[in-house]
Amino acid sequence: MEKGNFVDHIRIFCRSGKGGAGSAHFERNKMDAMAGPDGGNGGRGAHIILRGNAQLWTLLHMRYYKNVLAEDGENGSKNNSTGHDGKDIILEVPLGTVAKDVETGEQEVEILEDGQEVIWIRGGRGGMGNANFATATNQVPDYAQPGEMGKEGWKLLELKILADVGLVGFPNAGKSTLLSVVSAAKPKIANYPFTTLTPQLGIVSYRDNKSFCMADLPGIIEGAAEGKGLGHRFLRHIERNSVLLFVIPADSADHAKEFDILLHELDEYNPELLHKKIIIAISKSDMLDDELKQAIGETLPKNIPHLFISSVAHQGLNELKDALWKALTE
Repeated sequence: MEKGNFVDHIRIFCRSGKGGAGSAHFERNKMDAMAGPDGGNGGRGAHIILRGNAQLWTLLHMRYYKNVLAEDGENGSKNNSTGHDGKDIILEVPLGTVAKDVETGEQEVEILEDGQEVIWIRGGRGGMGNANFATATNQVPDYAQPGEMGKEGWKLLELKILADVGLVGFPNAGKSTLLSVVSAAKPKIANYPFTTLTPQLGIVSYRDNKSFCMADLPGIIEGAAEGKGLGHRFLRHIERNSVLLFVIPADSADHAKEFDILLHELDEYNPELLHKKIIIAISKSDMLDDELKQAIGETLPKNIPHLFISSVAHQGLNELKDALWKALTE
């Protein structure tokens, strides 16, 4: 289910509609065999539009879109009749979706709000009919404009999870257990690395009916910024989180080194990630006494707050929520 239902990137071929051709028609009636030009304009080619939908959390529904081909505009006709515009194609996507051009890698559209509509690929303009070219010195133009071609190319849709807090840590650090305890989310939990293969979201209840969204992201390993492990595919989800909670297990051989490795991987992937608010949580700390906690705390950076928690023993979780809420609202 994890592998099949969460789809966060789709590669599709898109083509917007071609504009209809203008008409080069001349009016003829029983009173006047050459009454003048009356060719109408061609209709606009259909746009391809992206619309944000807060009810979607994955691009799964677009998995079977091989080609998105928009309708061409209708040609103009006599009696100054303008052709119909092509029917626009609207693609509904989850919030946090980014559209890119495959060839250039350029970001073209970003969808962040429910109901937000953005014209992603514009249809071609319709050509003008010959009635538009009639002048005092050229009363019988016998030409009209062709319709403008639509745009086509391979496109990429990427989803970056929108969450207030992102859990960052090595595989099997206790991130999924923490999410399952502080929220109603039910991520897969097991005692082996890479149990979590897709991002998991949970709503964490706070005081006075307040809440915030927490994301459990697949574990990072050393070299992830170069594509090792799950690599770039899930590092991009961290870009959307306001606060990063680094989860380091109490039984780690070197807590400070583990934190430095995680920080380095984020810096290698995108240095701007280090500008986010960071909190360190030492998980599984029910196995530690006060002396060990103090010793571990002395090795951690002084300018970054740290807490000792145990998801299984429900220790330090309220203090953790307080620290996260404070970081989110400052």
